[in-house]
Formats: sequence, structure tokens, C-alpha cells
Amino acid sequence: MDVTADQPRGERPADDGSSDYRVIALVGVAHFFSHFYIYLLPPLFPLLKQALGVSYAELGLLVAVFSATTGLTQVPFGFLVDRIGARTVLIAGLGVEGAAFLLMGFSDGFWTLMALMFVAGCANGVYHPADYAILSASVSGRRMGRAFSLHTFAGYAGFAAAGPVIVYLNLAVGWRTGLAIAGACGIATMLVMMLYARHLRHAPHLARQRAARSRDHSHGISLLLSPPILLCLGFFTLLSLGSTGIASFLIVGLNQQQGTSIESATLVLSAYLVAGAVGVLLGGIVADRTPRHNMVAAICFVGTAAMIAVVGAVSLPLALIFVLMTLQGLLHGVIMPSRDMIVRSVTPQGAFGTVFGFVTSGFSIGGVIAPPLFGWILDNSDASFMFFGIAAIMLCSTLTVFVSGNRER
Repeated sequence: MDVTADQPRGERPADDGSSDYRVIALVGVAHFFSHFYIYLLPPLFPLLKQALGVSYAELGLLVAVFSATTGLTQVPFGFLVDRIGARTVLIAGLGVEGAAFLLMGFSDGFWTLMALMFVAGCANGVYHPADYAILSASVSGRRMGRAFSLHTFAGYAGFAAAGPVIVYLNLAVGWRTGLAIAGACGIATMLVMMLYARHLRHAPHLARQRAARSRDHSHGISLLLSPPILLCLGFFTLLSLGSTGIASFLIVGLNQQQGTSIESATLVLSAYLVAGAVGVLLGGIVADRTPRHNMVAAICFVGTAAMIAVVGAVSLPLALIFVLMTLQGLLHGVIMPSRDMIVRSVTPQGAFGTVFGFVTSGFSIGGVIAPPLFGWILDNSDASFMFFGIAAIMLCSTLTVFVSGNRER
């Protein structure tokens, strides 16, 4: 599978390491804020409940609206990226989302906060289509795996930083000022990206050439509905189902199935997440050293499926559970850059924004399905079925990476 074919003339700069890493850094910072803003409000829920006089269910609706609008807007933004260029869309989205969170610091009621979360969720939909389009067009092929891995790692860092940062800001200046500062940081980052925008190369003229051949969007829609792209959507959805299930219910599952204490299970989950971040960086190196990205992903999927199934089937000492889940997190992280390279390999030139916007909506699909599904399993059956279900999902993911196949660009 050739995933490093040259871009058309003028779309990618000469193979210069400093240029590559400058682009990776700029896009990575934007992706950091994308994930940072996703987890910014939940640590404040106890304070917001008291300040706004609402229930936790209503506060949960804020996050649901944010996630839903992000998922629904990714595909339209993908088409926009391929029509007018990724950097304009990315910079504008970062600025709008930062402004929305800044204004949350001055909001005077629940519905104002809801409206701003809607706006922020829409703006959050720009990152995946714009980021991947820029990386694919601006970074040399031999560093593409590391580019994707550092991009994903920056998102992990955003998740990790959100809670401690907003808790500290609340203690220091109050939650309203804290939200305003967090939003202002996004706007400041937008201004920095505007200064360095010339480095964020993307060639929307390719999409306009396609549009000239087909005056409606049938070509784009037929591309998204083609078997390789649909299988990539399934790949992302299954990944999200498994990872969301582990992140949401591993603590409960270990407590019920293995008798692990809540404190120890929390430590196991933390080790899994940290190992996942390390695995992402390792996976970038692996992805740059082999074209067999489907084989890398498949081996990791089989390994993770076996380990999670063992945890669900056999009574184990805590130390062994810790080792198995840490290794599983590491392998899960290694998959991520190969996952992105597989999508890139089946995407025609000039359609990176559209395709990545479409397939990454699988994150939202899995995020919506997994919590009620695994919650129902834990409520109505033995906890082992949760672990077996996640193992089955990982094995199904193995099939998607092998049958996606090549698509001529």
C-alpha cells in the first residue's frame, strides 16, 4: 500500500525538516485546544450546578450538545476545507471557539451557556478535516507517520491539561475568569497562527478542478459512500466504541469482575491512558518505517483483544491486571498513526478534508453508542461480558483494516 505518493507540484514544500516540524507544531497546538476545550467544563460541574441552579443532567446536556454539533459539522467543514483551503477554516474555527469560551466567563444563565456550547461545538468541527488536510499537504512523506502521531499526542495532552488548568484557575481567579482566560488563550493562539499561516500549505484548487468536472456534489458524496471510505468510518467508530467503553467503565468493570478496589482500578485506568499517549509517539516511528500499516494495526488489535479478554475471563492479581492494561494502552496508542495513514492511502488528492471530516465523525458515533451500551451490559449481565464485548469489537476492527484496500488517488 503506497501511502507516501508525492503530492502534485506546488502542494508540498521541499523535504526540509524544520519546515515539517514547524507545521506539525502549529497544527498540534490547534489540536491541543480542540481537546482542551472538550473537557474544560466537566470539572466545574459542582460549581456550575450551584451558580446556575440546574441539575447534573442539564449540565450533561451541555457536553452532549457540544459533542453532537462537532460530529454533525465535521463533514460540511470537510467539503469547505477542500473548496477554500484548510488554513482559513482552521484559524477561523480556533478563533470562534476561543471567543465562545471567553464569553462563557460572562454568561448569566444556563441557556446562554447552552448557546455558547453550541457555537463552540460547531467550531470544534473544523479541526480534524483541516488538520489532516494541512499535514497531508505540508509535511514530507517520510515524516507523515510522526506528524500524525504528534497530532494525536497533542490531543491527548489537551485532554490531560484541561482538568488541572481549570481547577487551578478557579482557585486563583474564580471559574468565570478562568473560562475567560482559557478562551483568550485560544484567541491568542489564533493570532500566532495567522502570523505563521504561510507555512500551513493546502491546495484547494484540486477540489475546484473536481467541481468543474461535476457541478454538483455527487462526486464527493459518491466518494464518501465508496467501500474503502465507509470501512474507514467503521474503523474509527469501532475504535471509539472500544476506547470509550474502557475509559467510561473500566473502573466499574474491574471492581465487579476482579474485585479490584475503586482506588486501584483508577490507578489501572490512569496507567492505560498514559501508556496510550506513549504508544502514539512510538506508533509514529513505526508508521514511518513500514508501509504495512494495516498489518501493524491488525497485530495490535489482536493483542489488545486477547489481553482484555483474559482480564474478563480469569481471576488475576492486581499486578498482572496493571501490566496487561498498560500493555493494552500502549498497543492501542501504536494503532493511531497507522490508522491515519490507512485513511490517507485510500483518499484521492484534494479530498483530505472531506474524507477525514467524514471518517472522524466515527469518534462521535462511538462516543454516543458506547456509554449506554456498556452501561446496560453492566446493569443487566455479568461484568465479564463487557470485557468480551470490547475484545469482539477489537477483532472486528482487524477486519476493517484488511478489507479497506488501496484506492487510486
